[in-house]
Amino acid sequence: MTSVRNSAEDALLDAARACVLAVGLRRTTLTDVARRAGVSRMTMYRRWPDMATLMADLMTREWSALAITAETEAVGGTARERIVDGLVRGARALRGHAMFRRVVELDPEVLLPYLVDRRGSVQDAILDHLIASIEAGRGDGSLRRQDPVLLGRAAVLAVHGFVVSASTMTGPEGDIGEDALDDELRLLLDRFLRP
Repeated sequence: MTSVRNSAEDALLDAARACVLAVGLRRTTLTDVARRAGVSRMTMYRRWPDMATLMADLMTREWSALAITAETEAVGGTARERIVDGLVRGARALRGHAMFRRVVELDPEVLLPYLVDRRGSVQDAILDHLIASIEAGRGDGSLRRQDPVLLGRAAVLAVHGFVVSASTMTGPEGDIGEDALDDELRLLLDRFLRP
């Protein structure tokens, strides 16, 4: 899930992130990003031919970093516990990520293709790693014997709802908070993966 970038490219992606946070994804232009980064438009166009490519790279960088951190910080005595903890940590981190929140608030249609039509590179990277973790974790007996690809895809589908739709279930009543939903996600994933 890692990608090698140079510091100049990261500086441009940082400028793009700042623009998205300021005005949203659809209202951000390559010219805006160039201005914020203090470079020419041609510098931007040499690296990214259009905004879609730039935004794809930005989302991949931002959200892959969350997944890597969640996996690194995951705790548990068994493979299942570590996998579940990593998925729950990742869901919570993505839900609270400033850029993700801004996209959901201002440009939610950008996410729709990745939820109903096709997977993106971040989803593929998460799936690949999750499937590998399931395969590697089979030795301790904590995971049920099922096709790892099926288990991984089903787990990611479950997590999608807890990321994208959690705010619809916490409600203005305040009777159910994100911590309670995360506890339920943990229970759901644990029971799903348990032998």
